[in-house]
Amino acid sequence: MYRDPMPQRFPLLAQGFPERKGLCSAQSTVYYPGKMQIEQKMGSGLPLPSARTIAIGGVKLDGIVLLAPMSGITDVIMRRLALRLGAAGVVSEMIASPALARSGEEARLRLEGEGVSPHIVQIAGRDPACMAQAARIAADSGAAVIDINMGCPAKRVARQLCGSALMREPDLAERIVAAVVASVDLPVTVKMRLGYDEGSLDAPFLARRCEAAGAQLVAVHGRTRAQFYEGRADWAAVGPVKGQVRIPLVVNGDIASTEDAKRALFLSGADGVMIGRAALGRPWLLGEVAGELKEEGHTSPSLVERCDIAIEHYRGLLSLYGVALGVRHSRKHLQAYAAHALAGQARPMACGLSASLVRSEEPAEVERLLRAIFGLAADLGDAHLAEAA
Repeated sequence: MYRDPMPQRFPLLAQGFPERKGLCSAQSTVYYPGKMQIEQKMGSGLPLPSARTIAIGGVKLDGIVLLAPMSGITDVIMRRLALRLGAAGVVSEMIASPALARSGEEARLRLEGEGVSPHIVQIAGRDPACMAQAARIAADSGAAVIDINMGCPAKRVARQLCGSALMREPDLAERIVAAVVASVDLPVTVKMRLGYDEGSLDAPFLARRCEAAGAQLVAVHGRTRAQFYEGRADWAAVGPVKGQVRIPLVVNGDIASTEDAKRALFLSGADGVMIGRAALGRPWLLGEVAGELKEEGHTSPSLVERCDIAIEHYRGLLSLYGVALGVRHSRKHLQAYAAHALAGQARPMACGLSASLVRSEEPAEVERLLRAIFGLAADLGDAHLAEAA
């Protein structure tokens, strides 16, 4: 058993946890002594986090709400928007270290960080020397922080024994962190999951080793690799990590609202939250959550402003990738903007506009459809208010 070194920070977690195997179950109803007390306290309302900033080594973030790295989503356009709209930090798409070393075009685009500060670059791989080389390339390209991927569950990544597969090789994982730390004069962070599967929930153990190797922050997604994105993220199961490290801890997985953020922070004892898929089609979400956590009365963008953001995002993608490739890259974003604007409306006009939006390859037509969708959303909202009256 170990004891939380900061019981005053999160007293209910100070009752102790098993150290490694069988630490907690991602599916169980009881994770540790005191969990029931924590859940009983939920009824009295969740406290606001005391922390207002996160320091990653010498890099200080103005807030505690970060955008998670997501392949095909967190390109430089998405990151710029999220930062401008209130995110404290944003992380690049995962970049494979061999591709970065070869200076591939896709790697170059993912490395792009113009207009993003601090520029946090995530790299992936399993060769310490190659990871160190990739970190140096990222640093020379303007990165302010290097993040190491030990959490990606994708088969194409795990088959190469990278990403979340590194959680099964803690000695190698520690060597990778040490090599990257030694290669650059920048803070290094690590993103991981609870463990590879329910039988090996080693995040606390691995996080402690990463800290010993020089990592300055660890982010933990509340699922195992075996779960992929099924079920619900288990924020309480992230809690044991806090008792093993002194560096900042960020909790990730299924955080889609301020209430989710409060609950995740409370159950995990983390210092910050990382929002992922919920931000697709809503780059303003992080600013909303951040403002509400600070009790600053953050105002959500109007439908007109959201339409302008969606069009800006679309134009940015066309500029970044070129029209032909940009049109394809934009579809997941366009679909998400439309879905959030129409809030699941199944009316024929709404469905027709959404379908046309993701099929169109003409930029002018896409922008016209976006305006029509947000206009329809405003009309439906007005009709709903009239009916309620």
